[in-house]
Amino acid sequence: MARNAAAGMTDPNPSAPVDDDAADVGLMQRAGQGDQAAFEQLVARYQHVVVGTVARMLGSASEAEDIAQQVFLRLWKCAPRYKPTAKFRTFLFTITRNLVFNESRRRKRWKQHSLDEQAEDGHREMPGAPAGQPDAALMQSELREAVDKAVAALPEKQRSAVILRRYQNMPYEEIASALNLSVPAVKSLLFRARSTLRESLAAFLR
Repeated sequence: MARNAAAGMTDPNPSAPVDDDAADVGLMQRAGQGDQAAFEQLVARYQHVVVGTVARMLGSASEAEDIAQQVFLRLWKCAPRYKPTAKFRTFLFTITRNLVFNESRRRKRWKQHSLDEQAEDGHREMPGAPAGQPDAALMQSELREAVDKAVAALPEKQRSAVILRRYQNMPYEEIASALNLSVPAVKSLLFRARSTLRESLAAFLR
């Protein structure tokens, strides 16, 4: 049912405002009482954000939609027990983090493609720049690809912290709650990640 809801709902502006937490909590509480329409509203608000976050955390978009469907299925199952002890967005990204970490461990156990192999495959499949494409546009495209690859190559927790901070603009406290870490630990992760990214992207920062 969550799969059908996520597949069939669209929203031109899926990112819920930070100050809209009360509405999200209300929808989640209604979902906990069996209100499918309320749950579908939550899916519509967050499906694109969750898919994008999962893709960046895994370093690959190929399985992002399947993992995102699992996130919403887990959300539906736990709705009857939901207690708004933190922001709904934090609760949602905690579920997302747990499922992504589970997938990462599964990949390691079965020795699936490493992030380096994925990056190499993506590089081989990347089409060449169109004839006459401006140098500035080409540089921007190369920079975006380099940033994505550099983020994907970070250790798992550093990558998650960077994605939640950079792409979801989450405050340190929410990131700490989602990753089950202290705020100082999150700041330390981000410091180390930024240092690594600066080294990886040195050629673009000259």
